[in-house]
Amino acid sequence: MVKASVEKILFVTLIAGLIGLPLFAQAQDKPLKKISWGVTSLSASNWIPWIAKDAKIYEKYGLDVQLILVKGSGQTSAAILGGSLFAAPVALPQLMLADLGGADLINVAHTVPGVQSKLLVKSEIRRPEELKGRKIATSSLGSLGDFLFKYIIRKHGMDPNRDVTWISIGTPSERLQALSSGVVDAADLSYPADAQGERLGFKVLIDARKEVVYPSMSVVTRRKSIVEDRDTVMRMVRSHVEGIAYFKAHKDFSMKVLSKYLRMNDKDLLEGSYEIFKQDFISVPYPIMKGLEATYDYVATSRPEIRGRKPEEFMDPSFIAELDKSGFIKKLYEQK
Repeated sequence: MVKASVEKILFVTLIAGLIGLPLFAQAQDKPLKKISWGVTSLSASNWIPWIAKDAKIYEKYGLDVQLILVKGSGQTSAAILGGSLFAAPVALPQLMLADLGGADLINVAHTVPGVQSKLLVKSEIRRPEELKGRKIATSSLGSLGDFLFKYIIRKHGMDPNRDVTWISIGTPSERLQALSSGVVDAADLSYPADAQGERLGFKVLIDARKEVVYPSMSVVTRRKSIVEDRDTVMRMVRSHVEGIAYFKAHKDFSMKVLSKYLRMNDKDLLEGSYEIFKQDFISVPYPIMKGLEATYDYVATSRPEIRGRKPEEFMDPSFIAELDKSGFIKKLYEQK
């Protein structure tokens, strides 16, 4: 009798398992949601999307993310608004200007509290004032580098629109090449391109991080996307946050990823990049709403009405707040 009961239970369990298998397989085979993310430059500051892609973190959260190289915040914001990008970093001034013009861009996270960007110059240029009449390479009009160094040049008593000539040159390596060949007299470079430039004999005239407080590597999408598809936005933000934690816990993997995307095998430069951004990438990356005087000054030169707008109007901290308060982020750093 007992034996018959046991056999019956085993039979029922087996049937239940067989019935459940197709449902489980169907859940596993659910197609990934396709979205596109804009990579704004080939530099270590864009490390996290590459990590999330290669470590399959996006896939873990049901996303098939295409990484698309774009040039500067002007092109990036237009691509988001046009629908060809779901999200990307957009310099805060560009976001504000776009929104003042009627756009619906929104910043949901900041990855870095300051900017690892330096202005490398020819050896004969010793002071910022000696940039007058010179050619400076930056990624594009409206980009982060364009904003930062125009602001800094203004700090040093010059008119950045009259006293220097700006030349748009896409990637850091291309800007370094332009500096090396004499096409320009100065170039906006981030690590590791700045370190490579110093090896070639160029010198750092301005370190943007020491000159101005500026949060960067934002996660920007459309308000429309949040209203219509908040779940996808959350999965993207969750992937980004986990990518930061994964980066900090997996040095060798992270260095291999950077080497792959930058096509660089210099171990010293890779090590240097890792140590810089291990400190810089914010573990709990709330949108930064304080210390934005430089941003407001820049935007006010063309849109003075920005003075009456609060930073909160351009940012939505609710995604990071949800991940923070739920304990999700804390658990990422408790994992061994």
